[in-house]
Amino acid sequence: MEVRPCAWEGRILQHFITDMIGQMSYTQRHMARVLDAERQVAVRMAQIVHALPDVDPQFGGENDYKEYSQALTKSIVAYLNGIAELEEAMAEQLQHVLKEISDDTEE
Repeated sequence: MEVRPCAWEGRILQHFITDMIGQMSYTQRHMARVLDAERQVAVRMAQIVHALPDVDPQFGGENDYKEYSQALTKSIVAYLNGIAELEEAMAEQLQHVLKEISDDTEE
């Protein structure tokens, strides 16, 4: 004997899924804003490094350039890691949504 869920149970489940997708969307927008801020910092640091003269003007020396280059590299790595984390989070959330949708259509 097959047990069928009531119509209101389906609406509640659909409402829950809709709310969950909305919350995930809100979270992803904020994660994207943080990543954009990190990107802007990395871009600005790259512009500063690019604006440095090719010859050593004798203010700070070679060690300072190495430190600036290391800081720029760290910022770029942090930005790329942030993008990777965002991609993983979005894939994970999408996987849950697709599972819920497929479970809902099977019923």
